[in-house]
Amino acid sequence: MSASAVPGARWHKSRHSNPDGSCFEVAVLDGGEVAVRNSRFPDGPVLVYTPAEVRAFLRGVKDGEFDYLIG
Repeated sequence: MSASAVPGARWHKSRHSNPDGSCFEVAVLDGGEVAVRNSRFPDGPVLVYTPAEVRAFLRGVKDGEFDYLIG
């Protein structure tokens, strides 16, 4: 899906994002799904996840399961 397919989405970027724009943005859609896009390509593709998928991922992040990704 492209960003244009989610008109009116309110995109949010982490305050921890770096000045290079190397980050992603998220938006909660009307049905509760969470859309994710690359902030450097705001008109590019969007991935959409269910609330349960996002919850599972965030729990894993908080538990340190993905710490290996940032060395």
